[in-house]
Amino acid sequence: MSGFARPSGRRPDELRPVALEPGWSRHAEGSCLVRMGHTVVLCTASVEERVPAFLRNTGKGWVTAEYGMLPRATTTRGEREAARGRQSGRTQEIQRLIGRSLRAVTDLELLGERQIVVDCDVLQADGGTRCAAITGGYVALHQALARLVRAGELPRLPLREPVAAVSCGVVGGTALLDLDYAEDSVAQADGNFVLSASGGVVEIQLTAEDLPLGDHHVAALRALAERGIAELVALQRQAIATV
Repeated sequence: MSGFARPSGRRPDELRPVALEPGWSRHAEGSCLVRMGHTVVLCTASVEERVPAFLRNTGKGWVTAEYGMLPRATTTRGEREAARGRQSGRTQEIQRLIGRSLRAVTDLELLGERQIVVDCDVLQADGGTRCAAITGGYVALHQALARLVRAGELPRLPLREPVAAVSCGVVGGTALLDLDYAEDSVAQADGNFVLSASGGVVEIQLTAEDLPLGDHHVAALRALAERGIAELVALQRQAIATV
């Protein structure tokens, strides 16, 4: 591997500075403002006493997500999707990923026939927005569910374990953790790893942009992701303990 020098000066296995601010929104049942470097995402969790039609009278609940970027979240203004009248394929793919990731650690039967909608709005983007949304979305979801437990509406927290996500990629022949945009835009391969606190795989999205990846690169990226997820889960637990 080459000795690629990261523009930020970080080590290959170093996360960007991460901050999780739970309870950021005064109105939502759960919320978290997540900062990963210059990427900033606001996650809010709303409790709805209804479920999608396919779950009615099943006794099971649902967790879903919506994702969007503010017009000036990037270097140039993007048109609001509401103005276009439709969501892009990218937006739909990301919000489905967030929803799947959060449902993977939620006991939907214990949740009962109610729905939690986690809205993830990108205020500023510098790579890894979907990963930041999953990581912050879990904190917002936890806060909303803990509120239901305190209100006596749930007997216990319907969450099995934390879930978090981080990007990894190969740049200049070097496997790197938590790519920012400058790295992601020139990566030979990049991926998003969604793992549970116990190390279980929820989803891995890994794509070679140049040559096919060898087993050693895949193993190196997985190892970096596990290290990064462990740090993110520790930060999630600290954030949850403050509310």
